[in-house]
Amino acid sequence: MAVEKETPQNPLLSKQKASDSGLQVALHPLVLLTISDYITRHTLRQQKGPVVGALLGQQNGREITIEHAFDCHLIEVDGEVILSQVWFEDRLQQMKDVHKVPALDLVGWFTIIPTSGPLPIHLPIHRQILQSYNESAILLGFHPEDVLNRSIGGKLPLSIYESNYEAEETTTDAGEDKEMKDAEPKLGLKFKELPYTVETGEAEMIGVDFVARGGGNATAVDGAQKKGGPAALGHEDPKGKGKVRVVARKPEEQETPVSKAEAGQFLSREDEELIASLTAKANAIKMLKARVDLIAVYLRKLPPSYVSGSVVEEGVKSDDEEYAPVSHEVLRSIQALLTRLGLLIPADSAAFEKELLSEENDVNMVSMLSTITNSIKDVRETGRKFSVVQLGMMKAKGAHAMWNDGPSSGVSGAGDLISS
Repeated sequence: MAVEKETPQNPLLSKQKASDSGLQVALHPLVLLTISDYITRHTLRQQKGPVVGALLGQQNGREITIEHAFDCHLIEVDGEVILSQVWFEDRLQQMKDVHKVPALDLVGWFTIIPTSGPLPIHLPIHRQILQSYNESAILLGFHPEDVLNRSIGGKLPLSIYESNYEAEETTTDAGEDKEMKDAEPKLGLKFKELPYTVETGEAEMIGVDFVARGGGNATAVDGAQKKGGPAALGHEDPKGKGKVRVVARKPEEQETPVSKAEAGQFLSREDEELIASLTAKANAIKMLKARVDLIAVYLRKLPPSYVSGSVVEEGVKSDDEEYAPVSHEVLRSIQALLTRLGLLIPADSAAFEKELLSEENDVNMVSMLSTITNSIKDVRETGRKFSVVQLGMMKAKGAHAMWNDGPSSGVSGAGDLISS
């Protein structure tokens, strides 16, 4: 018989319950994006040293918000990795100057830790922050192994810890003096995992949505293209076939143009929005179909005695195992769903279509009357302008006739016209 090995408990974790402290933490998505970007850059650049960053937010009593984050510069002192105090204070002041409204403060720091909890290597930095900046600083630990084993709808690959000093358990021998037994126990730094919620604002939602949509334009670069260097976009094709992509290579190598057909077409923003909308609708329809099929399967699996009208107590299974147990609560929910369908699908479709057509005709008639009224107004305005122009032309024609006939014709001459 195989015996399962018990996972050793982390000595840095507190045995107190998380609900004892009453501390509430609200995490913003912008912090997650910053941490993810920092870890990605640190990995791709193959940088050495731990991933450490600061968390900015607000603390009102037992409520903490984590709104911004930035990476930190580390130094090694006496074999311990700690924050560079001068650099950190300058950067912290810069972040406070930028985020004056609302006023943010240092609420903790983040790093990469295993799922078992913090390690002793994390204690020097945490003690430094507790002593110099915030006595109640929290620790946000990112779990890379959870990212590799992620599942849809799972929890975020991180944990948030609160620290406090607790008495360490010590074993005493029976022969020790009573004074040694009565001595004060040694206090040690312990971490306690805290529950958290994810909150966001309207502006932050727009930024996160923009980042999520931008991810659809990301393209993978193969090894041959990556070896030559970064690609230069925007060079014109001398044969007049449009723009091509030229990959920067070594001076001794010849540049090879890659056409748009070979490189692949990129979707426009409108196409991406259309595809995202259609994908969301398709997923919703699939989920709806799955739920409807589940209801149909449950109804088909009901015992024949219940369907025929026999009285069956709730929760009692039939002798045949292939039948589902009768649950009146589920059946009432199904009945309520069927009742609500009448609000979406009218009982008398012909009368509904007739009323809809009548209202549509009324709207179209009002729109047509408005168009006719505007047309009549334009015609009246055109007639008024035409009469003004015609009257002016008639006056000019009469004056020209009087000028040509002269005073002998019994009509006023030019002198009389000018004097008048």
